[in-house]
Amino acid sequence: MRFWSLVIGMSAAMAETPAVSNVRGAAYPQVHADSRVTFQLKAPAARTVEVMPGGGRNGLGKGPFAMSRSAEGIWTATIGPVQSGFHYYWFLVDGVAMNDPNSETYFGWARQTSGIDVPDAALDFYEPKDVPHGDVRMHWYRSKVTGLMRRAFVYTPAGYDAASRTRYPVLYLQHGSGESERGWVAQGRANFILDSLIAAGKAKPMIVVMENGYAGKGNEAFSAVVMQDLIPEIDRAYRTLTDRGHRAVAGLSMGGGQAMQIGLAHLDRFAYIGSFSGAGARNFDIQSSYGGAFK
Repeated sequence: MRFWSLVIGMSAAMAETPAVSNVRGAAYPQVHADSRVTFQLKAPAARTVEVMPGGGRNGLGKGPFAMSRSAEGIWTATIGPVQSGFHYYWFLVDGVAMNDPNSETYFGWARQTSGIDVPDAALDFYEPKDVPHGDVRMHWYRSKVTGLMRRAFVYTPAGYDAASRTRYPVLYLQHGSGESERGWVAQGRANFILDSLIAAGKAKPMIVVMENGYAGKGNEAFSAVVMQDLIPEIDRAYRTLTDRGHRAVAGLSMGGGQAMQIGLAHLDRFAYIGSFSGAGARNFDIQSSYGGAFK
């Protein structure tokens, strides 16, 4: 019994499964039960291949990580244990960056980039659950500020279409630098998180608007897009509660800075502001920064 218990335990520790972020049918990258990750690439003509975490360092560790070549020209590397969560990465093939053909790509680092989702055994709040699910809609509109067509991703809660007389609060949720309006859904799974929170009664049903944080003319132009174009468009196209008390703005990193800039400059329009690792005003002064809002 002791012998078999030991063998079973070793087998569980060595188990690995394809990452959920792989393209359909791809065996690699593989996530091991002990949070190590194995990458693989077929490149027979390459002289060196390395795994590079996004930015050179993230939850995968500090790279690049050298890969070993088989006789058939298949390069492999196992790294970690790594941190759970979503991580950008790419390969360096003879020093040239390329995406992993086995991975889905996500817009990060201002380009389409490979990503790996490493699950956390203790946390599953971002996984799709057997609860009523909302929709994520792709909403195109013309911006008067930029003169161009723009795209927002809009989450509507479960039952939105059926509840034709119900109006909802709105959260404007902004992505980080180098990412796009896809980020909160594709990388962050915000829709699944909201589905579960709403189903559990921990959040009120709401509309969430995720726009591209770049307007081609700096943050000031994006603020104008939000205030002059986006909010009126969402209020026109969706059943929103349009008063200040039912409108929030939040964001990550660059988006957190934008939330502070936009929200604090328009406290007559926003009752709630969220800044996650947000970039703040330079030389912050409680008396004068953000128009003196913190006084």
